[in-house]
Amino acid sequence: MDAPLLQLDQVTKSFGAVRALKGVSFSLRAGQVHALVGENGAGKSTLIKLISGAHQPDGGIIEIDGLQVERLNPALARTLGIAAIYQQPALFNDLSVAENIALGLEKPSVARRVRWAERRAVAVELLERVGAHIEPDTEVRQLSMPEQQLVEIARALGAGARILIMDEPTASLTSKEVELLIDVVKDLRAQGVGVIYISHRLGEIFQVADCVTVLRDGESVGTFPVGGPRSARRDESNAPITESELIQRMVGREVSTIFPPSQSTPGAPMLSLHGIGCRASGVHGVTLEVRAGEVLGLAGLVGAGRTELARILFGITPADSGTMTLEGKPLRIRSPRDAVKAGIVYVPEDRRHHGVILEMPVAANVTMGIHPRLFPTGWLRLAAERALAQDYIRDLAIKTPSSETRVGNLSGGNQQKVALARWLAAQPKVLILDEPTQGVDVGAKAEIHKLIRRFTAQGLAVLMISSELPEILGMSDRIAVMRGGGVVAVLPGNSSAPDVMAAALGQTEDGPIAR
Repeated sequence: MDAPLLQLDQVTKSFGAVRALKGVSFSLRAGQVHALVGENGAGKSTLIKLISGAHQPDGGIIEIDGLQVERLNPALARTLGIAAIYQQPALFNDLSVAENIALGLEKPSVARRVRWAERRAVAVELLERVGAHIEPDTEVRQLSMPEQQLVEIARALGAGARILIMDEPTASLTSKEVELLIDVVKDLRAQGVGVIYISHRLGEIFQVADCVTVLRDGESVGTFPVGGPRSARRDESNAPITESELIQRMVGREVSTIFPPSQSTPGAPMLSLHGIGCRASGVHGVTLEVRAGEVLGLAGLVGAGRTELARILFGITPADSGTMTLEGKPLRIRSPRDAVKAGIVYVPEDRRHHGVILEMPVAANVTMGIHPRLFPTGWLRLAAERALAQDYIRDLAIKTPSSETRVGNLSGGNQQKVALARWLAAQPKVLILDEPTQGVDVGAKAEIHKLIRRFTAQGLAVLMISSELPEILGMSDRIAVMRGGGVVAVLPGNSSAPDVMAAALGQTEDGPIAR
């Protein structure tokens, strides 16, 4: 048997203390569509960046056509025939289709004259190869999203691409456009191109892929042939995987003991949303309520609209449709100032840039959101600031030498506690947490989870966004699942991982679940 186009053997990659890939093996053959799936943070993006040369592996072997490649970089990857097509095409809107294709094929030269007729002819030939009926002189800005993707594929094939990485290529497409793109992928397979196909839409994988590799927590769970229902199988040892089995392989973890049990009974609705939407954010028709004393988990895949909804509620990108009520009273949030005044606070995902100010001391960070209350006359009272900060340092068990220590000198878990203290000092009614334990160690996760439980026991309503399914399952009293900018299901907190993942992937048989 011929050597694979691409072979990765026990590849590892770490970013600081985070091990993104823990010995992943992966192969791709000519004329094969090999799907790559996994939850958010499973390692898919890191893997394709290694293949395209954007990152260097820490260990393991990468082979192209049976030959080991040392220090693969983007230029070498292109020379070896590796190309990537992403969700957002990397084209120049003000240039024509022919000019965009030429940029990937022609070598730059000051003295070289542009042969326009030849350039158009090459573009026409490549566009025909991918089944695209596009005039080469058309400006890219006039093309639809799928047409732009076809231009990128044509350019990649013109540059000699034999390994094509397609990362969520249909995320912005309609069902009709998806069908057209899948036909193109099938044609590429027939032409001998090896395709790595990454998608959260499992239906597409069963339409187009020959096999699928599942990543989970930076490790390869396995590679499985793609096929129909178990009843149609004859050889169970090499039986095609089904959708339900694939979901189980993707999530397949038990909820850890780091999730303390709930100590409160949810009360009356604290924050109620009725048809909330924002055109600029892609969020639409969200009807949802967060109750006093509960953790409402907000689940969904990347691009589902979870963070966008949080930003709407905090007034960063105000809603332009729908209504809100807080404790039964009408509420309009036009800015973060309005949100804080009403009692809604937001701890964002990127704490190092938006949650805390690393260069400032702990005390200044803790009191940042309550200056009018703490300093009513406008004069700084540093003793009062330090005293208040010390209360939160003790209450949240923040490990810091003193209240004057720079936040940047603290561990990730303690930085997150400072971000929590900053908004708890505002005495909120609704606490929105976006990835509250991202990038912290297991011990810090357990401490933060205990704090969340304590907040709800005190009557706080918590809306928690998390890409970690075990965290959603272990901490939520109810689970709202988002997909495509809307809430598609509200599930009980004791739901199973496959139930949540099925809703996020659009695999529920009965449609949206009533709120």
